Amino acid sequence: MKRTYYLVFLVLAILFTGCGVQKKAVQESPVVIEEPEEPAWHTCLIQGARATARINNDKYAVNVSMQVVRDSMLVISVTPLFGIEIMRLEATPFELIGIDKLHGQYVRTTYAELNRKLTPTFNWDVLQQLCSAELPGGEQQARLVYTFGDDIVELQMLYPATRQLDVPVRVTNQNLIRYQQVDVSKWL
Repeated sequence: MKRTYYLVFLVLAILFTGCGVQKKAVQESPVVIEEPEEPAWHTCLIQGARATARINNDKYAVNVSMQVVRDSMLVISVTPLFGIEIMRLEATPFELIGIDKLHGQYVRTTYAELNRKLTPTFNWDVLQQLCSAELPGGEQQARLVYTFGDDIVELQMLYPATRQLDVPVRVTNQNLIRYQQVDVSKWL
C-alpha cells in the first residue's frame, strides 16, 4: 500500500511540476529575404550595322547590334555568322568590359588604361556617338582610324536606313561568372 501511495505521489508531483512550467512566447523579428533588384526599365536606341575593321592588312567584316541607353550604358554585340554572338562590349562612362564568348574570357578596363596605347584618345562620348550614328560622317556611315601601338586600326560602320528608337528594355550586365578574366596589362 505504501508503494501505491509513493507511486501516486510521484505521478502527481511530475504532473504538477509539468503543469507549473510556463511557456513564454518569444517575439522574433521577422526574417526578411532580400530579393535581387530587378533592373529598371529604360528607353533605348537599338540598331544594327555592318562593321568593317581593318587591322594593318587584315580585314574583318561583321554584323553588330548596338543598344544605347543615353548617358548610362551601351552594349555592342558582334555576330559574324548566323546571328550567333561571339563577342560583346559593355560600356559605361567609366569602364569597358570586353567579353570573348568564343574563348570564354573577358577583360575589364578603363578609358585611361586604353588610351595609354591608343591614339587619338578614345572616350565614352566617341563610343556613344558611334553607336547612335551621331558622328560627323553622317547617319549612313562612320569611319574612325586609331593607332594601337604599332598597329593601325580602321573601323567603318554602315548604318541601315531604318532604326528602332526608344525601345523599352531591361538593361543588365552580362553574368561574368562563367568567363575567365584576362589581365589587361598583357595588351596595354
